[in-house]
Amino acid sequence: MSDTVPPLHPMERELLEAESTLIVTVKSDREFEEDVTESLTALADGDSVDSTPTISFTSYDDLMSTLTPRTLDLIKAIRREEPSSINETARAVNRDVKNVHEELNRLARLGVIFFEQEGQSKRPVVWFDELVINLPFDMENNDTAAAAS
Repeated sequence: MSDTVPPLHPMERELLEAESTLIVTVKSDREFEEDVTESLTALADGDSVDSTPTISFTSYDDLMSTLTPRTLDLIKAIRREEPSSINETARAVNRDVKNVHEELNRLARLGVIFFEQEGQSKRPVVWFDELVINLPFDMENNDTAAAAS
């Protein structure tokens, strides 16, 4: 099993570990671009910006296909059990190691988890205490129908 997830820089890991909440939301590409532009302008002006870690999906379908009940159970198991390896994580959720490995890599690419190298093992780490899902119903791309499906 090859890894495609680059390791976090120690400073990135330290910043994440200082946070306790991950916000997950749905925004159109245009809304996301506007938020980034506003934040960059504020930083250039010397103003502070909200630095709460946030993951934005472009549709309800993308969010729901990523954070399935099975994925949330995996995240909770990592947080609760603190497994020392991917194999131990798979045993904790009674799932196939290959599938858990793939899912963990996907979550790491999104920033939901990170890995700590411990000898030959990679230990998955859930860095937040709380995951807040924000579902706006006034999205400009009018994707609320997907949430009702």
